[in-house]
Amino acid sequence: MTDAIALTIHARDGAARTGALLTPRGDIRTPAFMPVGTAATVKAMRPEDVRATGADIVLSNTYHLMLAPGAERIARLGGLHRFMNWPRPILTDSGGFQVMSLAKLRKINGNGVIFQSHIDGSRHELTPERSMEIQRLLGADIQMQMDECVKLPCPPEEAERAMRLSLRWAERSKAAFGDDQPGRALFGIVQGGVERTLRIESARALVGMDFHGYAIGGLAVGEPQADMLATIEAVIPHLPDTKPRYLMGVGTPDDLLQSLRRGVDMFDCVMPTRAGRHGMVFTRAGRLNLRNARFADDSRPVDPLSTSAMARDYSRAYFRHLVKAGEILAMMALTEINLAYYQDLMAGARSAIGEGRLDAYIEETRRGWAEGEAEET
Repeated sequence: MTDAIALTIHARDGAARTGALLTPRGDIRTPAFMPVGTAATVKAMRPEDVRATGADIVLSNTYHLMLAPGAERIARLGGLHRFMNWPRPILTDSGGFQVMSLAKLRKINGNGVIFQSHIDGSRHELTPERSMEIQRLLGADIQMQMDECVKLPCPPEEAERAMRLSLRWAERSKAAFGDDQPGRALFGIVQGGVERTLRIESARALVGMDFHGYAIGGLAVGEPQADMLATIEAVIPHLPDTKPRYLMGVGTPDDLLQSLRRGVDMFDCVMPTRAGRHGMVFTRAGRLNLRNARFADDSRPVDPLSTSAMARDYSRAYFRHLVKAGEILAMMALTEINLAYYQDLMAGARSAIGEGRLDAYIEETRRGWAEGEAEET
């Protein structure tokens, strides 16, 4: 495939690397965290505020947008970038995760997935070809092959079945993507559960198909962190050093640090936004559940070193009050604080890799979490 994007590597520290993914809509600094804007919005955030946290790219979802408002409608309205007023890169997930999560509403066959809408019960068929068509109509800069993601733990034979189906769908996705999308990229997705041999086989087959980038999917779906990290370590050596590596749907701040240490370039997860809407914030002193009574008289800022003014200038007691009162400002502010923390974490990792001190940075970060959590107990 011709290069639609280019990965430049500025520095390495062990298996970790920092650089930039160059796209026509702007550079994506790596390692990168992508806020999740499933339905053409990062919940509780304006696009300009998402950008202000340091995000270079956001993620939207094929499945949700095909149901409402519809890919064809978004295309008529000028494409997803104009529709959601985000001029920078957008990655669209192909719907594979929703295939897993809608187990009671779908039926998988060799051609694709037939499912009922969770909105109105209407029946739809999603095939690799239709997934590529939807993502093209949306105008996504980085598109994902259609795959099947299985919940873990699962029997090895189930992981193998889904992996082989995903490889067939990868071939069809690549053919449907074609060569007429200048400036846009298609990523393959490595599957295989936590079975090392299946993961390696999947990675090698996808590399043979020559995608613009490669994702590791089907993790953070029920397995222990140790199994996730072992799977990453098994896969990374079999992916091209010159192309981006994306770990899908992961995860906690520690998951991100341990994974980028092993050579991952890109991440996404709903955790920071979902947690913020429910009163949980990520800080340099660890996670704080602002619903807890101990914060009722806590006049300290949420995180005095945050790049977010909301974290620096308002007290924990104030945000606890907003959370308990059900105020919309609590959801907005805590979501922003969490996204700023995740972007600060990535910025710190990029600097540390450039200085050859990633291990020290990770240990300093984890020590701050442990000290903060010990202080709160």
